[in-house]
Amino acid sequence: MAQIPTEHQQEIRERIRQLIALLGVSQSRFANFLGISAANMSKHLSGKLPVTHGLINRICLDYGVARQWLLKGEDMPFAKSEGDNLHETEGKLTKQGIPVYDIDVTAGFGSLERCFTEDSITGYMSLPFLNNSDNERIVRVSGNSMEPSIPDGSYIAIREVQCDTIFWGQAYVIVLDDYRMVKIIRRHADSTKIILHSDNPDYDDIEVRKDKIIGLYKVDTIINFTATS
Repeated sequence: MAQIPTEHQQEIRERIRQLIALLGVSQSRFANFLGISAANMSKHLSGKLPVTHGLINRICLDYGVARQWLLKGEDMPFAKSEGDNLHETEGKLTKQGIPVYDIDVTAGFGSLERCFTEDSITGYMSLPFLNNSDNERIVRVSGNSMEPSIPDGSYIAIREVQCDTIFWGQAYVIVLDDYRMVKIIRRHADSTKIILHSDNPDYDDIEVRKDKIIGLYKVDTIINFTATS
């Protein structure tokens, strides 16, 4: 296989750095998971060692990254494509990892479940720090009300929970009849209500009655990746 052209090396190195930031892991941990020494990974990223197709293949296989994104910057890091993230179980090929949906959870209103269709899946993530439970889903968030903890355009891993299992001080997607939002839930003096708090101090707290909530999803993981054109 031909070597990756020199003129493309720097762009690929930048995407690997972006991937490490997306995953929220150290460069050393990223390398260890691939079975590569931290010293050699540092050399790859500094340009002392070239990025090879072998390294590209290992990243795509172990982290479920889309090859076209890593090589050419096309599509998304975990975009769906033929054969991506396929896992053989008892002779059958099945998708492996958490589905990534082309859904902005803060856009629109009403039930979120109706948005989780096969057509809206853009790919799958299977990473060490993700919950990987059956009802886990990865979606996009827009707006700046939760900055800096959840930047505009980030992705979050969420799972549906019941209102009687709320952990105070944790971030949730709250679904109401007329809008959806991502907020930190705090205890209210009135047990029939909750307080929705934004990390951004420019936003005021909101009081909501529990019986007005039609859907509740706990934010398990924040994936600070912002798509770029």
